[in-house]
Amino acid sequence: MTSKNYGRLLLILLALIAFGLFRHYQLGGYLTLDYLKGSQARFSELYQAHRFLMVAGYMLIYIVVTALSLPGAVVMTLAGGGLFGFWTATIAISFASSIGATLACGVSRFILRDWVARRFGERLAAIDQGIEKEGAFYLFTLRLIPIFPFFVINLLMGLTKLRLTTYFWVSQLGMLPATMVFVNAGRELASINTPSDVISPGLLLSFALLGLFPITAKKLLGLYRRKFPPTA
Repeated sequence: MTSKNYGRLLLILLALIAFGLFRHYQLGGYLTLDYLKGSQARFSELYQAHRFLMVAGYMLIYIVVTALSLPGAVVMTLAGGGLFGFWTATIAISFASSIGATLACGVSRFILRDWVARRFGERLAAIDQGIEKEGAFYLFTLRLIPIFPFFVINLLMGLTKLRLTTYFWVSQLGMLPATMVFVNAGRELASINTPSDVISPGLLLSFALLGLFPITAKKLLGLYRRKFPPTA
């Protein structure tokens, strides 16, 4: 067995252990709005006493939740806004969510390729076609328009040829608007009962228009160049 195969087995083992612990100890119960709202005062006291450790620990948990496609990322985003304030939470979540998404993409590409292809194969054709035509612009649009759940995007993108470094920075830009909306809403955590209270149809339409803008601009630029080719 090669060192590459040993590395894959180790990653699979770590992922299974983390997932098993999450299920066995019912850690999902700690990632609910009710629990976080009830513990907000206690978490605030801890944050005032240990700011760096709290932010670092929060980012680590967020990365694990995102990388393993576990439920709770939206609730954690709301909690971050209520606990850390707008700018600290936005920066922490922006990097943690992008790192976690990139790790999930990498796991899909190097470890779970066959399983993902079987499970989501019918959606892969559309993703492949979009990436081939639009490249990173297509990923940016997917991040803003909720066509597919984020964890599905992470898994399916692992089967494409898009570079992981590109995946990281495009995901960070594409997820930033929604991150800022949820972080800002989290500052009023006590008044939120479900994550759907934050998103309105108008806000979804705004995200859609923002996501379509780069592709539209690219097509218009290509049309202009074909109609008015540069002269030597």
